[in-house]
Amino acid sequence: MNRIILIPALALALIAGNSNFTFAKEKTVMVGGAAMYPSKNIVENALNSKDHTTLVAAVKAAGLVETLEGDGPFTVFAPTNEAFNMLPKGTVETLLKPENKGQLTAVLTYHVVAGNMGSKELMEKVKEGHGMAMLTTVQGEKLTVMMKDNALWIKDAKGGVAKVSIKDVNQKNGVIHVIDHVLLP
Repeated sequence: MNRIILIPALALALIAGNSNFTFAKEKTVMVGGAAMYPSKNIVENALNSKDHTTLVAAVKAAGLVETLEGDGPFTVFAPTNEAFNMLPKGTVETLLKPENKGQLTAVLTYHVVAGNMGSKELMEKVKEGHGMAMLTTVQGEKLTVMMKDNALWIKDAKGGVAKVSIKDVNQKNGVIHVIDHVLLP
């Protein structure tokens, strides 16, 4: 008897788009104190992460919100607020000025690769490349992916490295890998 009542209630919840019901079934990853939902896009999830407020502000200032809300798929290496704080004093403030939008866009798009590359795929590419894999960013320059101490590391064009601290944060339009340093083209 209870099953008969439950099935129509479940159907109504799905038809009505009850997001709490839908999200309860998703495999989420916690980032910045918030659950990241695979049914949401990159921007929708990033807005909820307390660890990515600087990145979100930069994406807005660069006018990249619409792009990162798009179909993608995108692989995003997302620096934390702490990573941005490691840049020389005044760098973030300077980049956020309207007159520096081109430079800001170049830095942000250097953190994005076309396609959906989870950690397993990245590790396979590293193995195939005998310890390194080269990725072309949306900005046009290369990033190098490496494995060290059983973790993924990303090396930028200037020789700086960032460790992937949280991998495989799946989105409906790609995947985010949280990193501990800002990458520079």
